[in-house]
Amino acid sequence: MTLLLAAVVGSLFALGTFLVLRRDVVRVVWGLAILSQAANVYIITMGNVAEGGGDLVPVLAVHGGEVPTTTDPLVQALVLTAIVISFGTTAFALALSYRAYQENESIDVTEWAS
Repeated sequence: MTLLLAAVVGSLFALGTFLVLRRDVVRVVWGLAILSQAANVYIITMGNVAEGGGDLVPVLAVHGGEVPTTTDPLVQALVLTAIVISFGTTAFALALSYRAYQENESIDVTEWAS
């Protein structure tokens, strides 16, 4: 399972980097969105969400009984916040790229300078 998650994170980072290096503004925005989602998947992967959980003790554990292993909820809350922020940033960047298209009649960055 860890190898699969590493392959997914690596491929997302590779695809995001490939799209960021394009001349098309919309592809650059999508590349940044994919990079942010790759970072979120990486943080979740490092947050001990693997099968079997981690060594963390639940807040309301019963004394004297078997304490089940759980994952850290802080990581999940931070990633949820990052997803919402990246959605807003992506929507704003797409609106800016549409405005740049209206001004320059092209989404190719190399044609804007001339």
